[in-house]
Amino acid sequence: MQYRTGPLQHTPTVVKNLVIINAIVFGVMLISGGIFLGIPLTTTLGLHYIGGPAFEPWQLISHMFMHGGIGHIFMNMFGLFMLGSPLEYHWGSKRFLNFYLLCGLGGAALNMGVQAWEYNQLAELMSVADIEQVREQGRIALVNLWRGGEGFGDAAMNEMAAILFTPMVGASGAIFGILAAFGILYPNVELMIIFFPVPIKAKWFVLLYAAYETYAGFAGLMGSGSDNVAHFAHLGGGLMGLVLALLWRRRLSPWS
Repeated sequence: MQYRTGPLQHTPTVVKNLVIINAIVFGVMLISGGIFLGIPLTTTLGLHYIGGPAFEPWQLISHMFMHGGIGHIFMNMFGLFMLGSPLEYHWGSKRFLNFYLLCGLGGAALNMGVQAWEYNQLAELMSVADIEQVREQGRIALVNLWRGGEGFGDAAMNEMAAILFTPMVGASGAIFGILAAFGILYPNVELMIIFFPVPIKAKWFVLLYAAYETYAGFAGLMGSGSDNVAHFAHLGGGLMGLVLALLWRRRLSPWS
């Protein structure tokens, strides 16, 4: 993305440090092959379903610094740099950091709420013994499926295993919060999007992106195909960003 007034000359402190930390973590992942000092990083630091055996409290924060590939981290950090910088200048570093973390947590909360609904729907189709088997053996079954082997014989058990043992990674919830806040504070700033050939005002881009994420999220819930993207985490982060931006809105700077 690019706003037409041009990039800021100096990157503010929090944005700069967040980009550096994310880059370091991603570099460690690449160099170590995902296992550092014997610790499987994605499994340990990625966010698991809060009601599952793999969940740990620190994952609520640590998942925001994990990414699934170069494209994933590049798009998130580019959005953080381009759109997060003016927000940090507008609010100040402390408030921006709080905003970033709260949006990430908002994304996690909505995603977990959807997971809880899916889990309960599946649990109604299964016996207590089957549920316990999934909770005890689901990780191994899921790995076997990923490797092209066999998981559980029952599709519902495999789906429950995926909910319990597939970690969510990425700063996308926080980034979508930034996008929503930018649309509130600077609605008429025109953005140039890589995959969109003409300038588009921030407010319209936010609405279109939110509509797409809503469609994609519910399409996945209804069984119309999954793209392995946590769309509801994006929406949760965006909603949190929208609420906070409206609560904190002040006089806009002259360049907006």
